[in-house]
Amino acid sequence: MRSLAVPVSHLPVPLALRALQALACLCVAAAAVAVTSRTTLPALHLEHSLFPPSNGPRPMDSGIQDLQALAAPGLALVEVVVQRDDTLDRIFRRLQINVTDLQNVRALTGVRTLLDRLSPGEHLKFLQHNGALLGLTRHVSLTQQLEVRRTEAGFQATVVAKPVEAQTTVAHGVIDSSLFEAANSVGMSDALVLKLAKIFGSQIDFVLGLRTGDEFAIAYERLRQDGQFVKDGDILAARFINQGREYVAVRYERPDGSVGYYSPSGRSTQKAFLRAPLEFQRISSGFSSARLHPILNTIRAHQGTDYAAPLGTPVYAAGSGRVSFRGVRGGYGNVIEIDHGEGIQTLYGHLSRFAIPKLGAHVQQGETIGYVGMSGLATGPHLHFEFHVNGRFVDPQRVKLPDAGPLDPTLREDFQRSSEPLLELLDRSAPSSLAAR
Repeated sequence: MRSLAVPVSHLPVPLALRALQALACLCVAAAAVAVTSRTTLPALHLEHSLFPPSNGPRPMDSGIQDLQALAAPGLALVEVVVQRDDTLDRIFRRLQINVTDLQNVRALTGVRTLLDRLSPGEHLKFLQHNGALLGLTRHVSLTQQLEVRRTEAGFQATVVAKPVEAQTTVAHGVIDSSLFEAANSVGMSDALVLKLAKIFGSQIDFVLGLRTGDEFAIAYERLRQDGQFVKDGDILAARFINQGREYVAVRYERPDGSVGYYSPSGRSTQKAFLRAPLEFQRISSGFSSARLHPILNTIRAHQGTDYAAPLGTPVYAAGSGRVSFRGVRGGYGNVIEIDHGEGIQTLYGHLSRFAIPKLGAHVQQGETIGYVGMSGLATGPHLHFEFHVNGRFVDPQRVKLPDAGPLDPTLREDFQRSSEPLLELLDRSAPSSLAAR
């Protein structure tokens, strides 16, 4: 280095050239070290909120904007919402990330099964630098997250616990125009309303039987993760007053892990049959002894109920039984009939297609048997549903449905112990008209 301090003009020409060459090599080497530091250090010593140090506290993931603000210079953090027919290969190419990195990640033990099946609407996060993948996260369940990061030894994958906190919340309301509006006004989501209707669906006619002034109160879980609301959880207890009559249900998990809803006396609120074989928004034609047929323009008996619903809406078996007919039947179009035993049969008409593979198949209550359509004589997509008892048509909206059975007597004491605090919570939080009953 001392020779470099001598003025170049005083050196022989060959020596001066060698000195300049040495100086140029030193500059190139220094630049290479700087580039290497910028490109490899984030990958080898990645301390980022997406991948916090494994031996330190995990900072709260507060959303894509905060993560982006914390990203190191030169790193790109991208959140992707999975679209229909998306694959990781397509996403990598769309983001211009090296697909070789994807191959190396998928080669990790156990990772392939956690990555290959994407669901539309889910969120993935990618950390990359100049097309090189540095990190990837994906929620593989509500409480677990897959984290992949680049290390000195290559990619590493870890499934990290993401616990959720269940907060019990109570809501109550009074119906003025519709159940949905009343429930939304007290903070309940539409999904929660459908859960409530399903619990009492065998006891209350939620289409034709609701009245102004009907009241409800429910205790339910709100799930939070990392301080953020995730979704509504289970309904723990509910009380509904319909036309002056009170209905109460409490959620109970049996020792074998199965769950049911029961009245305070231990009787199941879920009957042996569903009163409505699909989640409906409105009924386009109620049960009547005579009506004007919309296509034939003649008065003919309409022994059943038509449920208007979007084309392709799943149709459920109203109860467990055996498929006794599967095919085309006149104006009803595509039809499925189920024999439930004890003289009870149900019919499902105007289906667009069948979900049951063959005649004689055994189905369970709530199992999808077909899809709403407009086959046969139909002016629009809807389900025609009939309920027969001993060969006679009966109004499926008004027929008295058999009970599904009471709670096992050996579990009664445990049920009472777990249900009492929930019922007290409803009593304390509900309007006086509910609590006084």
